Amino acid sequence: MRIACLQFAPSLGKISQNIQRAEALLRNAAPQNLDLLILPELAFTGYSFGSLSGISPHLEATAAGPSTIWASSTARRLNCYVTVGYPEIAHASEDRSVSRYNSAVMVSPAGSVIANYRKHHLYTTDETWAEEGRDGFFVSDVSALGNVAMGIFVQLEGMDINPYRYIAPFHRYEFATHVLASSATLVLLPMAWLTSEPPLTLQTAPELPDTATIQYWQSRLQPLLEGNGDGREILVVVCNRSGSEGKTHYAGTSSVIGFQSGAIRRYGVLGRGVEDLLVVET
Repeated sequence: MRIACLQFAPSLGKISQNIQRAEALLRNAAPQNLDLLILPELAFTGYSFGSLSGISPHLEATAAGPSTIWASSTARRLNCYVTVGYPEIAHASEDRSVSRYNSAVMVSPAGSVIANYRKHHLYTTDETWAEEGRDGFFVSDVSALGNVAMGIFVQLEGMDINPYRYIAPFHRYEFATHVLASSATLVLLPMAWLTSEPPLTLQTAPELPDTATIQYWQSRLQPLLEGNGDGREILVVVCNRSGSEGKTHYAGTSSVIGFQSGAIRRYGVLGRGVEDLLVVET
């Protein structure tokens, strides 16, 4: 399988500019024969709005806004599956209620929407404008990709791979347990993961990955080492953003990691501060 992660530094609220930046990176990389392209959480809007009024002008109708339109067009052009995070607004026809979610849409190589996942474990920034997805963690059999699980996460308590609100015991590994229970062999994790490194590190050594961050991801996915009983490898595709939004700094370090029979294989990883397309063959 040929997988690509587009890691870049979107500017808060500048959707057209961010789409243009993503396009420029793809043109420069000129990827060929991709099976899957994944972008970060809230890829084209940026993440750190911190209020409903701040993000409201950028909310997108369910699988129908600029992010989905871009994903559909790109999927058709590259003939691959595309997943991208976006801020969703959903209108219920029954009672005219409005719901807002931190979501990720997946489209097929034909450009058709095949999944719209709503983040289940929210971070404090999410809670200022979004509600929890009601359907739990995502899993689906996706044609050429196999059984696919999906989560969305940001650092600390607001990520699908962490214990729910830190109420659940740390060792329950709710998301990893879901992956195993659903027999998923491909895990997609678009995210906006913050770094604990000082901002100067991002500037002086942007090409180096955040080692502590990778180690933490692997620790939260530890049950995958045991596998699902059939010996197949479980691929985890982590697509993070880089750059900063004010005093919020992101860890980059997008990775493709394989878990199989007690061993971990890192197929590829980007630096903490770079904007680039990671392409790996698994």
